[in-house]
Amino acid sequence: MMQSELSRSEIERYSRHLVLPEVGFEGQKKLKQASVLIVGVGGLGSPAALYLAAAGVGRIGLVDDDVVEKSNLQRQILHGTSGLGRSKTESARQRLLDINPEIKVEVYDTLLTVENAREICAPWEIILDGTDNFATRYLVNDLCVLTNKTNVYGSIYRFDGQVSVFKTGEGPCYRCLYPQPPAPDQVPNCTEGGVLGVLPGIIGSMQANEVIKLVLGKGEPLIGRLLLFDALAMRFDEMHIAKDPVCPVCGKKPVIRDLIDYDEFCGIESSELPAGDDQIHVVDLQRMLQNSSRFQLLDVRAAAEQEICKIDGSIQIPLNQLSDRMSELDISVPLIVYCRSGIRSTIALRMLQRAGFEKVKNLAGGILEWAAKIDPSMPRY
Repeated sequence: MMQSELSRSEIERYSRHLVLPEVGFEGQKKLKQASVLIVGVGGLGSPAALYLAAAGVGRIGLVDDDVVEKSNLQRQILHGTSGLGRSKTESARQRLLDINPEIKVEVYDTLLTVENAREICAPWEIILDGTDNFATRYLVNDLCVLTNKTNVYGSIYRFDGQVSVFKTGEGPCYRCLYPQPPAPDQVPNCTEGGVLGVLPGIIGSMQANEVIKLVLGKGEPLIGRLLLFDALAMRFDEMHIAKDPVCPVCGKKPVIRDLIDYDEFCGIESSELPAGDDQIHVVDLQRMLQNSSRFQLLDVRAAAEQEICKIDGSIQIPLNQLSDRMSELDISVPLIVYCRSGIRSTIALRMLQRAGFEKVKNLAGGILEWAAKIDPSMPRY
């Protein structure tokens, strides 16, 4: 157990807190004794971790298996150019301890999965969800309900953000708000859909604010309320969330009593990934282009992505328009589908196959693989 008293150094560091009646010495000692696990050290996790460390939260845990890439730096302010290629957890740990060497930072350089979630989350009081995918959000939610932990939720997409607090026993959970995940092709993540750089700073800071309020026992946490933010209109709205009596995990008769397969629940099944016969590699596509082979090359990215880079000769039909525009494609001519990395093109492949297209393949690795292996001058994003 960490010492509860404040040192002279800590008194100096937290002096602006100590003069607040709502915090004071007792509140600052509560922060020192608190423990918060941040799942995802990216856009949301960056500002949340920075402000929780600066506020004096005594133990901060970081879960992420990714490394720092240049495209992260537009919004993930924990990391810098000097950290490119480093693990995000170690990059974040060094930055947090530089901000506040009085705290302890523990890192888990791994994905949060069904297999490790209970062990990783067990020592932590509050879980801050900084993830960018639905499977992990449902995993975090169910784990918090099943283990009686508080889930401080945030999400971002393009110019919009959401924040709420799901506190087991005192209000609804994430499943009460979203009983079912959207179809995989309906809501792309920030990598696929883009995000305004300052938006995660705003939403992540609000998540940190909710954590601090919960630890102090002050103010009105966003329990049973969803705060909505529109960065373009600079407008906040609030929506009441009712506890669902038939919620499968927190309802009166729960049917989910243990963690489940969240990839399957969210429609990300291994059977949906392209098999070898359904894929074509970039080298083979280059050969077909050089030989002027007869085929169609379909780009299912958004129009703005084509302005960044494209493979010449592509037909551009964004994934969300594909169902209505399949008639623009010749079903008798071989078809190769690509996107940024292969996620959306995999979904497009299955949609086309179900519509009767038999001569269709997915470009493995998408345009990122093309840039890496065929055209190094092409910008990567």
